[in-house]
Amino acid sequence: MPLVNLKDIQISRILAENPASKSINILAKFKDRDGDVILLISKPPFTKDLMQNIISEDTLAQVQLENDIYSQYSLTPKAELNLLKSTVIYPATEKHINKYSDHQFYLLQETPNDYRNITLPFIEKNAFSAQWVERILKHESESENIIFEDPDRDTGFILLPDLKWDKKQLSDLYLVAICHRHGLRSLRDLTSSDLPLLRNIRNQGIAAIKEKYGVNQSQLRIYIHYQPSYYHFHVHFTHVKYEAPGSVVGRAHLLEDVIENLELFPNFYSQKTLSFVIQECDALLAEYRKCGRLT
Repeated sequence: MPLVNLKDIQISRILAENPASKSINILAKFKDRDGDVILLISKPPFTKDLMQNIISEDTLAQVQLENDIYSQYSLTPKAELNLLKSTVIYPATEKHINKYSDHQFYLLQETPNDYRNITLPFIEKNAFSAQWVERILKHESESENIIFEDPDRDTGFILLPDLKWDKKQLSDLYLVAICHRHGLRSLRDLTSSDLPLLRNIRNQGIAAIKEKYGVNQSQLRIYIHYQPSYYHFHVHFTHVKYEAPGSVVGRAHLLEDVIENLELFPNFYSQKTLSFVIQECDALLAEYRKCGRLT
């Protein structure tokens, strides 16, 4: 049942906070339901339309500091203009709690042998659920959000907005292309035989975004995560202005570079040492520790 207010939520603890992104992750419980709930709360970016309403007589100004030509004010706009955005995860598992908590980070160098002997067995043993992905692919969930679909079982995909994007401004545009094909887990599985899929995601994804939002290819950052947050192959499309979580070195691999690498070397990603950032709480890090691969 959708929330209409937060009166039945009790805060358990703060998982993480980020002053730069003006966001906070909260662990809580419902008064009348079992299980944990996570609230990811952030302040949406300012827009031109919003500022036209804020810069008005309805916004109260209280001076905080004055010094020569500079002055600082605390502004209080009308309540309906002072909005917050929240993603709610319920019921939240221990994996969710770990994912959204503040932890120490490490940079690992995963050799091909590390992947075969540590990472791949870990993935296969844990059989991570991506049921929510299946529901999207079967049009059982979020079908109203799909902006493009190629139904081909081998090279097709669904393109839809990521939950991080509120779809109100293009400067933080964020979409994800989820491939229809099963069995392709991550960057490590890609070979030159997957080039038709990768080119199709790139070409049709760019065209769909241009048609829907008017954003040109030169304004898009298109990349693949390694390690991914879920092991069903997908590609991220973000606006170049948006410093999205996971769009940095140690996580993101530009799709254009991936395509070129596979054109030059058909088995590039099965033979390459790949670096990735991992959190202290990640169970995969414990496997690397056991094998003496964390220095």
